[in-house]
Amino acid sequence: MISTAGTVGKWKAMARPSLPSSLDSTLPGISREVLSVSMEPKYQCQQCKEILRKPFQAQCGHRFCVFCFKQLTSSGPIPCEACRTEGIFEEAMSMLNITVAFPDNAARREIDSLPAKCPNDGCCWSGTLKDYEGQHEGRCEFERVKCEACQAVILLSEKDRHNERECEARTLNCKYCKVTFNFKEIKAHDEICQKFPMQCKDCGKKKIPREKFQEHTKSCAKSKSACQFSEIGCRAVVDNGKQQEHEQTSVMEHLRLMLAVLSSVRLRAEGAVEWQEDSGLGLYRGPEDAPLAGADAAAHNAGRGGAPGVQQKVTALENIVCVLNREVERSALTLEALSRQHRLDQEKIENLSNKVRQLERTLTMRDLQLAESDQSLRELQFCTYDGVFIWKIADFSRRRQDAVGGRAPAMFSPAFYSSKYGYKMCLRLYLNGDGTGRGTHLSLFFVVMRGKYDALLKWPFSQKVTLMLLDQNNREHIIDAFRPDVSSTSFQRPISEMNIASGCPLFCPLAKLAGKSSYLRDDTIFIKAIVDLTGL
Repeated sequence: MISTAGTVGKWKAMARPSLPSSLDSTLPGISREVLSVSMEPKYQCQQCKEILRKPFQAQCGHRFCVFCFKQLTSSGPIPCEACRTEGIFEEAMSMLNITVAFPDNAARREIDSLPAKCPNDGCCWSGTLKDYEGQHEGRCEFERVKCEACQAVILLSEKDRHNERECEARTLNCKYCKVTFNFKEIKAHDEICQKFPMQCKDCGKKKIPREKFQEHTKSCAKSKSACQFSEIGCRAVVDNGKQQEHEQTSVMEHLRLMLAVLSSVRLRAEGAVEWQEDSGLGLYRGPEDAPLAGADAAAHNAGRGGAPGVQQKVTALENIVCVLNREVERSALTLEALSRQHRLDQEKIENLSNKVRQLERTLTMRDLQLAESDQSLRELQFCTYDGVFIWKIADFSRRRQDAVGGRAPAMFSPAFYSSKYGYKMCLRLYLNGDGTGRGTHLSLFFVVMRGKYDALLKWPFSQKVTLMLLDQNNREHIIDAFRPDVSSTSFQRPISEMNIASGCPLFCPLAKLAGKSSYLRDDTIFIKAIVDLTGL
């Protein structure tokens, strides 16, 4: 067994430099399902077992994704488990350490050029692994992602619609009281919302806020309620608007009910002197408490505390009721103040939300303006105003492969001008040919573009155009020239951003760019355009 405790301590004591930002990554390896071919072991990360993303090579020779390598060495140098698995562990060499590891750019270039396809069902995208990582990964509309709110798995293209219309955990604002709640609580909120519109079943009136519905019920002319003499026995239920009429027509009935109640109260008051309270065991009448007559009865009642004791209890209860009424009134006032403050807070929140939305719109406009300014700056960087333009095309091999594969068959040059206020023009190049030159020639075309000063220029465009592929040894340039056909729509005043391209589909045989060509050096070619300014 190999002991590495001392070595690990020594490596952990060493300083750990930070990685360059261009090599930083927050993602592990790329899923091997992306590859269109079987994956070779040399392209596999030793930690996550997926395709290397921004590969790092340790001093032992094993490769890791930069994200995986940073995680492994976050607490300092550690032994390489791959070396142990392969039985080649050496104490000095088999330590993973950020200070001696390096970015494996050779492996990265090989991996970038591997053929790739989208693993998502329904997506037919294909290209290189570099294109997948830079242009397609995380953007595929067929990718299935998890909703952070409800945890449902949905298509990336449906994420916005799901968040706005389908998510069970999405938040909504009540359109009546402006309170925020979850979608699944909408029914529960409608049951308690004080601003929720209700309809009176008696008079048919609609849109009555719940907080005012009880008040409406009391004042509604067609709403029925019990007679105010119901406490003494009147069982009539009449419309609110006919309460006064009922009281006037039922005076005698109400008086008879009052008489019966008063008689009952008098009998209870007279009988109260014959009863006493027995320490919470109830009211009873003892055999020794037979009724007394005359003065003896009065003295006896006074001594026993009969009717006056009942009166004291009634007074105490009335005082308690008064205190409770005052507490209820105080609570009602507090609740009303809180409701008023809540409404004010909601208004402030709504105003702040409007301001945030306005600021977001302003920022969006600023972003658009910056994008336009950036585009204008790039155009000015390569722009010329003398009718002569040299177009440098670097990374020729990759661009040619993109053209052969149909991913980018044509490319446009930056715009150039015949003068500061003259014609606006550009070139269009097909690296795998177009029309009669497809697959055999470079096809080069001249394009007249819509400019700011077209109204001041002579139309149709009739200046001679010379197109050249420059020999980088300055010996034999490939040259083609033509005079515009003034009857062609390609040279009339543009009504869209650019006219139809016109030029040379058989400009240069592709064979002249093969091998050690003087036209192709350092994977770069140069194309020159000259517009004859005679007569302008």
